[in-house]
Formats: sequence, structure tokens, C-alpha cells
Amino acid sequence: MSKKSKINYSRNLERDLLLVGFSLVLTIFLVRYGVLQSILSASEGLSIVSSFIAGLFFTSVFTIAPASIAIAHLSHSITPVTLAAWGAFGSMLGDLVIFLFIKDVFSEDIKGAIKASRFKYFLSKTHFGFLRWLGPLVGALIIISPLPDEIGLSLMGVSKMRVGYLIPLAFALNFIGIFAIASISLSLAV
Repeated sequence: MSKKSKINYSRNLERDLLLVGFSLVLTIFLVRYGVLQSILSASEGLSIVSSFIAGLFFTSVFTIAPASIAIAHLSHSITPVTLAAWGAFGSMLGDLVIFLFIKDVFSEDIKGAIKASRFKYFLSKTHFGFLRWLGPLVGALIIISPLPDEIGLSLMGVSKMRVGYLIPLAFALNFIGIFAIASISLSLAV
């Protein structure tokens, strides 16, 4: 393999981290300056649109708190099942974007940049036997929990989970999480 055709994983990893950093700064800006709240307020009369938008923001560590508050607020104007369905649809789309970035770009660059043979050996073993399902299982538990979806999606991406499995799984897990928040909010408001 010639030097020109060799992939520079370190440079690609730097680019990936720069993109992630930019998206984090943008997300912090959206939350800090109330853009997220303004979007949700503007769509307040449209409960389904609000549910979808709240679900879309339910996926990130930086937007999960305001999205959870929006979901709790929306639970008083729309049924928890409808809220959870539309919110889960939004979350599923957000998770899919994150997953595709992690799976197709970020995980390959991380694997290529890592030189330690022990870590490469461990990664190669995650594609066989029970370890092959450990990443997606732990990732699913993280997605259903209040922890940020990015961690769970990273585990799923590194373990080469298929998109066809992720879509219904992300929808179901986010549905359960959003339904739980909406139901708890309604029960506390009584």
C-alpha cells in the first residue's frame, strides 16, 4: 500500500472530534440562549409537533433536561401514549443520525487510530459469541435509562449493530422512557 492510498486515521479522528465539538457548542448555544424553549413554545398549540421536537431533543446529553421538562409539560395536554409515540419517533430519528455518524465514521477512525494490540484484540473479539451482543445490550439499557443516548449508541456502533435492528429498538426504548416521564408527571400533578 502506497503512502498516498493509506488512510490517515489520526487526522480523520481529529476531524471527527472537531465536528463533535462543534455540535456540542451549537447544542449548548441552543439551550443556553433559549432557542430550544422558543421552538417548543412556538409549536405549543401543535401537540404532535411539540412531542416530535421534544423527542428529537431527548437524545442528547445537552438537551435531555429541557426535553424532559417539555415532555412533562406536554403530558398535561396530550395523552401519554400519543406523546410517547410521536416523541419516540423524533428520538428515533435523532438516535439514527448519531448512530450513523458513530458507526460509519467515528468508530472506524477510532479503530484505525488505536495502535495498542491488546485493545485491537478485545475489539476483534466483540464480533464473536456473547461479547457480540454485550455492546448492544448495554447500549439498549443506556438508551432506556436517563443516561445520554450517545453512550449507548457508541456501544452499538462499535459492535456493528445493523440499522435495521436499531430503528425499532430505538423507537421502543425511547417510547418506554418518554411514556414513563409523561406518566410520572401526570401522577405527580394530581
